[in-house]
Amino acid sequence: MRLSDFDYDLPERLIAQAPLPDRAASRMLVVDRAAGRWSDRSFRDLAEYLRAGDALVLNNTKVLACRLFGRRAGVHATTSKSHVTGLVEVLLLEKIAGHPRRWEALARPGRKLRAGERIHFPGGLEATIVAQGERGIRVIEFDDAPDFDAILSRVGHMPLPPYIKRSDATADRERYQTVFASAPGAAAAPTAGLHFTTGFLAELKAQGVTPVEVTLHVGLGTFQPVEVDDIRQHKMHAERYEISTGAARLLNAAQRRIAVGTTSVRTLEQGIRDGNGRFQAASGRTSLFIYPGFKFEAVDALLTNFHLPHSTLLMLVSAFAGRELILDAYRHAVREQYRFFSYGDCMLIV
Repeated sequence: MRLSDFDYDLPERLIAQAPLPDRAASRMLVVDRAAGRWSDRSFRDLAEYLRAGDALVLNNTKVLACRLFGRRAGVHATTSKSHVTGLVEVLLLEKIAGHPRRWEALARPGRKLRAGERIHFPGGLEATIVAQGERGIRVIEFDDAPDFDAILSRVGHMPLPPYIKRSDATADRERYQTVFASAPGAAAAPTAGLHFTTGFLAELKAQGVTPVEVTLHVGLGTFQPVEVDDIRQHKMHAERYEISTGAARLLNAAQRRIAVGTTSVRTLEQGIRDGNGRFQAASGRTSLFIYPGFKFEAVDALLTNFHLPHSTLLMLVSAFAGRELILDAYRHAVREQYRFFSYGDCMLIV
């Protein structure tokens, strides 16, 4: 499979720049795999496609305010006095296990930021770049700050994706977060979950649908671009996931498993493989890359947003429903002017 096999034309005007006033007001394109057709519906119609005994699998990761703007600290050539220069943007990806103040991060301008450089951030945060890794990753270590989490929450920005051509706003702290987010650690939102309200989840539960929470902390593995022509050569960056004992029990008992988002799919498919066909309590890291030819073992239906051309997410939904059917459905969505990407409309694949 070639990267060019996962392309489609998208007018820029269809990329949603802000959420709708009502989370649950999105349109929903329903794709029927068996019939090879689709229909235009609304998100609240999801209830019609669910039945008692279904497990609705939600990724409860919580997005951190992990986008920081600071300045490089240099040393004056003649006086050796410290001075501040150069704007820096840092996106914190993941805290490094065993090093409570060290993070993997992406940074701009990447070429200029080398090991040993100091960075000053608002709120009194100070950090040093201690290593340069692959794929543009830096390891950054913050100076000791007992109230680090509180400072990060206050001075950090929500990590809106680059196709949203505006700065983050106060409203994004709520809207770029699912209503069930409870496990801090993501550098991007699991966007299919953004459509749910607490009231709609309560309605589904009253219908006999069981919400089941799992965790996958969205990071570089989810949004890193594919840079090889033969997609089989792409290597996913590992992301942390967890399935609790209670979640495993509910997943094993479910009549059907409806995954909310591609990150839930990857968690379920990793979990069932770890348990040799059954779910068990598990936590670890997954670099599972799902593309056409993948044999699904854990997922019966998928609710997902519309994804970027050439992305691993588009490859995953193509594996689940068939590449030609998905691309045909995407072309229909473009014609019908659906809203695309993180704050956009959704697709239910049954």
